[in-house]
Amino acid sequence: MKKEELVATRLPKALISDIVRIEKIEQSDRSTVLGKLLAKAITDWKKEYVARLYAENKLTLERAALEAGFSVREMMGYLKQRRVPAQYDIKDLEEDMKNFYIRIRK
Repeated sequence: MKKEELVATRLPKALISDIVRIEKIEQSDRSTVLGKLLAKAITDWKKEYVARLYAENKLTLERAALEAGFSVREMMGYLKQRRVPAQYDIKDLEEDMKNFYIRIRK
């Protein structure tokens, strides 16, 4: 089973220039630089996505944190930074506690 897969894309020259600059500064090859940049972009996208779902009351705080790959505390900090109002009620607390106890029993 492959751990990696080749992905090709066409990029504007300005973006390539930025990538070349990062390669020189980081003293790294293009594949590594692009992998790091893409990983960061995906992490940022996940945070934005789950924050939006949380703000729309479609996810609990715990579920949003799990989906984004963060702790609940980190997710709370991110939501506070983005000024997303709390969407938490007793039903959410009960659901989070049930999921918490299921996870610690594993």
